[in-house]
Amino acid sequence: MKKKLLAIAVGAAVILPGVALADGPTVYGKVNIDIKQVSVDPQPAAPVEDSQWELESNASRLGVKGEFDLDVANLKAIYQAEYEIAVDDGAGPFKQRNIFAGLKGGFGTLKAGNFDTPTKLAQGKVDQFNDLDGDIKNLMAGEIRSKNIVQYSTPKFADMITVNAAFIPAENNDIDGTGTPLTNENGLADTVSASVVLETGGFYAALAMDQDMVDGLEVDDLGASGTADITRLVAGFKADAFELGALYQLAEETEKDVVSNKTGEDTSLVLSGAMKIDRFKLKVQHGMTEGNVSKDEKTGTSFGVDYKLAKASKVFSYYTAYDTDYDAAGVENDEEKVFGVGMEHKF
Repeated sequence: MKKKLLAIAVGAAVILPGVALADGPTVYGKVNIDIKQVSVDPQPAAPVEDSQWELESNASRLGVKGEFDLDVANLKAIYQAEYEIAVDDGAGPFKQRNIFAGLKGGFGTLKAGNFDTPTKLAQGKVDQFNDLDGDIKNLMAGEIRSKNIVQYSTPKFADMITVNAAFIPAENNDIDGTGTPLTNENGLADTVSASVVLETGGFYAALAMDQDMVDGLEVDDLGASGTADITRLVAGFKADAFELGALYQLAEETEKDVVSNKTGEDTSLVLSGAMKIDRFKLKVQHGMTEGNVSKDEKTGTSFGVDYKLAKASKVFSYYTAYDTDYDAAGVENDEEKVFGVGMEHKF
């Protein structure tokens, strides 16, 4: 069924790319691909370095979405079915991305399916290297696209504030990682994700939280459980040709490690900025995550340049470097450097 749907979508995209099909769905997508050199140095003191060239498809996607009026209380039905496609090697099957059905009206928006949590979306435009190697998902927890999620979003209060609240039933899965069947969760809201978002003029701010989210920490993962409590604070500002962004996050495992009797905890910070000069966009981003128990630390720094070919098309280049420092009890440091050039076309 999925392949039939995508075949229909591809055919429609060829005939009428990027437009609504006469009260039917809008077909959309993008192809993002780059050629990059990846260098990994697991033992800088020794040094042993592995380097290779790769052709990579960066979250390229194809989807259909739409809405239509219902005959009840000025409600609208909304829907979306989005799949990731492998532009580099054509590997399959298609990977599900944001897929949902819902209702929209004066009360707000209600939807259910498989899609990004409010905490993930709270990042706004702070992540200047989204979907590339510099993506903040490689630096911190909280970047979750959840299955079995139900979300309600309020109308925009005072034309600037939106509240998003979601719950996720675990469906009798062992989300706490204990492996004991009796601890399996079977409630309506075993996991919760929520955010408050403010947008006015060029200013953006968000406060988000996850409770018992199925996720692991990036640095201080003690293996205590498969879930985490996350608090995320975001601020961004855009004026003319300039963009600035900041993200602070605290993520903590929900269970103590039985050996150390400690709970893993990551503290993360990301700062980003961009400047547009004619068709060029210069980007920079730096982030770090520190383990409060282990004192291990991971940092990531990215520089990039985009060149706009058209409204929906660009070429780009970027450089990203990650450095993971272990404490005195650690065995080694990890370093990874990536240089890539690529293109993106949206339709």
